[in-house]
Amino acid sequence: MTYNPLIVICGATATGKSGLALEIAQRLNSVIISADSRQVYREFDIGTAKPTPAEQQRVSHYLIDICNPTETLTVADYQEQAQNLITQFHERGCIPLLVGGTGLYIKSIVRGMKIPRVAPQKELRSQLESLGQSQVYAFLQQVDPAAAQKIHPNDPVRTLRALEVYYVTGIPISQQQGATPPTYPILQLGLDCDSSHIQKRIEQRTEKMLKDGLVAEVEFLCQKYGRDLPLLDTLGYGEIKQYLTGIISLDEAKDLTVLHTRQFAKRQRTWFKADPEIEWFDADRSDLLERVWERVQKFTEEKQ
Repeated sequence: MTYNPLIVICGATATGKSGLALEIAQRLNSVIISADSRQVYREFDIGTAKPTPAEQQRVSHYLIDICNPTETLTVADYQEQAQNLITQFHERGCIPLLVGGTGLYIKSIVRGMKIPRVAPQKELRSQLESLGQSQVYAFLQQVDPAAAQKIHPNDPVRTLRALEVYYVTGIPISQQQGATPPTYPILQLGLDCDSSHIQKRIEQRTEKMLKDGLVAEVEFLCQKYGRDLPLLDTLGYGEIKQYLTGIISLDEAKDLTVLHTRQFAKRQRTWFKADPEIEWFDADRSDLLERVWERVQKFTEEKQ
């Protein structure tokens, strides 16, 4: 093989990315590199829809279960590990599949984003937060006016991150950002379907998670790591935690999980739809696999 392509399969949650990727990876005799910001954590399995052991036996998966729930994996950490894996597989003549719904993870790879390697500084953030957003934003305007121009005055997350990077490195975040796109060809395939169908898919998946033991998983994780673990406030886990503490009923927890997942899926769709390089496929079509496979074959033939 004289070329080193990458195939990306992305889209909102519950659109069937994982199942499609398994089929395509098997046909290509390839591997799957996960692009999911929660599947990187060990023991968070059911609520993150992590590939089952049987699925991982069918096709090798990477960047799943790579850190403990008490650790923090930054986007820069993810990017470095994913880029190293892509290089390794290219050297073996393999076409890896990058699969998931975490838009920033995918963007970091396909755009080659330059990301400051600064871990979250809890104490610094706490001190800044106590000053109030208007004061903190004023600080940012003083130390990094270029970043302040791009960040909305009422966006505390990005304001704090920009100041955090400046105070840790002494260099404005605006001078550390940018991108160096990869030289290898990339095919980005997105899965989407009608909003009402996504709702039904989310309901079915939430029901399956509960049948598979999500409540027991959350109970175990609460006992092992304590209820204050930040990951236990994420989608699916936070709602079940409320049920376990007696705040809401199991039915209410299920309904809330569906609602919050639907809202999350809407944000994902908005993110991915903004990328003109993604080629979209209807997740509900009965001939989805063959249509995608045809496009993959055409892409690989073009690059030979």
